[in-house]
Amino acid sequence: MIARLRIPLASILLGFVLCAPSLGADTLIRVMTFNLEDVRHSEAIEPGNRRLERLAEVIQRIRPNVLLLNEIETLQGDDHSSEQMSTAELFIRNYLTVPQASGLQPIDMISFTPATNTGVHSGIDLDGSGTVDPTIPPKTSRQTQEQRDYGGDCFGFGGFPGQYGMALLVDPRLTINTDAVRTFQQFLWKDLPDAIAPTNPDGSNYYSDQAWDIFRLSSKTFADVPITLPNGAVLHALISHPTPPAFDGPEMRNKHRNRDEIKLIRAYIDDEGSLYDDAGVRGGLANDAPFVIMGDLNADPVDGSSLGNPIGTYLLSSQQVAPDVEPRSCVGVERLDEMDTSSFRLRVDYVLPSSDCEVLDAGVWRHGVLDDEGFASDHFPVWVDLVVPTPD
Repeated sequence: MIARLRIPLASILLGFVLCAPSLGADTLIRVMTFNLEDVRHSEAIEPGNRRLERLAEVIQRIRPNVLLLNEIETLQGDDHSSEQMSTAELFIRNYLTVPQASGLQPIDMISFTPATNTGVHSGIDLDGSGTVDPTIPPKTSRQTQEQRDYGGDCFGFGGFPGQYGMALLVDPRLTINTDAVRTFQQFLWKDLPDAIAPTNPDGSNYYSDQAWDIFRLSSKTFADVPITLPNGAVLHALISHPTPPAFDGPEMRNKHRNRDEIKLIRAYIDDEGSLYDDAGVRGGLANDAPFVIMGDLNADPVDGSSLGNPIGTYLLSSQQVAPDVEPRSCVGVERLDEMDTSSFRLRVDYVLPSSDCEVLDAGVWRHGVLDDEGFASDHFPVWVDLVVPTPD
């Protein structure tokens, strides 16, 4: 067993490049989550997009073995064909495998992109606007009112199907066990144990019975993606991107949903028997399975507008989750705390390993935020170096 070691970030930076972890017998891996801020397929399809080059440069400097990308377009419906490369595959080919600065090494990764609820129209009036139009609006670089109206009646807000999706990327020396992936895209909100439906100020239900009967809990999806490591261990990447607890009214529908999307993660690691995945398989994660919770969870344990501190209540307090190492940045930015992972002054992005993993180091990456171009996203990457136990 490798002893716990907290290494100051500055001591392992070399020209703002993190030393890559070793994939030896005692598998030390670097796990990272990064919200790219609405990357589109049309941007990734060709090299030369300056913002994507800067995003790829950050990744090449951190050099993760496991990487979750939030807010990257997922091709769905008429936009998708079996021959077409996903947005993540294009980003890898055109940006990650191309050195983005002098002295940087390219990174080749393999990807898994789950289907998402964003931009998938429900067919009914979910937002109470009095109108329903399932016609998909034209894609534009900036969000239009037509897209907002359309997105309000989708299972997850999106101006078109697949906007704000996510992709999991892994080092080619690791293996994504695609046959064992479990997704909960279609799991109904009403079926979560102790779910609380949003209500109007007069106590009446905000959602109609028709809407509540079909309402999916995940605004994107929740997925368990097993990854086989060189030491034979299987690490379960539990990936999601709950809706932000904002952009609602006195009914607090988004605050309730954010809380319950995070509560779903806790129910899964507690092996709640009433859960069911998209294949109809019941139950959650086996108690002895190593895992890492990853994603933009849109909840700060101290600040922000979350309902009832779901991060602290459901995840940080769980005995199955390793003690919070509170990743910090060594780059000071005015008005930002050390642990803020977003330009809007909140800690919302997380990498939370299970308690049987050993955390060696962690950080929030803000290098480049003070450059003339600024940072390439409104979120900063969070990375954690951890040792996953070798199976008996």
